[in-house]
Amino acid sequence: MEIKKKTRMLTECAVMLSIATVLSFIKIFESPFGGSVTLGSMVPLVVLSVHIKEFKWASLACFAYALIQMLFGFYAPPAANVIRFIAVVMLDYVVAFGVICLANPVSKMFENKIIGVSAGAFIACVLRFFCHFTTGILIWDSYAPEGTPVWMYSLIYNGGYMLPELVITVVLSAVLYTVIEKKSKA
Repeated sequence: MEIKKKTRMLTECAVMLSIATVLSFIKIFESPFGGSVTLGSMVPLVVLSVHIKEFKWASLACFAYALIQMLFGFYAPPAANVIRFIAVVMLDYVVAFGVICLANPVSKMFENKIIGVSAGAFIACVLRFFCHFTTGILIWDSYAPEGTPVWMYSLIYNGGYMLPELVITVVLSAVLYTVIEKKSKA
């Protein structure tokens, strides 16, 4: 790959990563023990993933985003042991934010690019929710109110912020991708 193309991709990744990080601080709603509805913090990474079309660059950007999110919001589980700590790092951060890059292969399944971007954003959000839902059951179970099944607590808690985040991400990703594609063709 030529140097000019690598430089452009690295620059696009850095810009979109920066925008995603700034958007992650603009919170519409914040849950008391973590998780929030942002002003579309996943959108730049979804659009980047689909726009640059190279999975490795999108993966690298999403991994960097996971590390940034850990830096600004990491919380160790109660009675943390090594296994719980690793599970939180992997499922609540590395994998949860890493799945955003899967918008790339999902979007390629569709001929219509807007539907592809929307489907990619949807799948990325669903997979991220599943990661948080799983840690809610395995790690954060002590926060479930007495008498409430842990799975239900995790579903309600994580769904409470991930469902609005999903809607925002899908809508804004489709709109932003449309604008970027029109600009890049001009």
